[in-house]
Amino acid sequence: MTETLLGGAAMQCNVGRIDQAIRIIIGVVLLLVGFLAPLGFIWQVVVLILAAIALITGIVRFCPLWAVLGINTCGQGKSG
Repeated sequence: MTETLLGGAAMQCNVGRIDQAIRIIIGVVLLLVGFLAPLGFIWQVVVLILAAIALITGIVRFCPLWAVLGINTCGQGKSG
């Protein structure tokens, strides 16, 4: 398993490559929707926060929710 260092804390990878790609694609789409769609202010903020969460968890390959739920899409014994 790979570990990601973020703010000095080591986190085990729990987001696999396919999951990572999906999160990044969803994050980019949500960014576009948040900036280009005619949404009310509150909905725009919600969509942009969701975009940020999707992008950050995709980039660092660690999802706190997956950790709490015990989900790991990295695969057994694989690194990278």
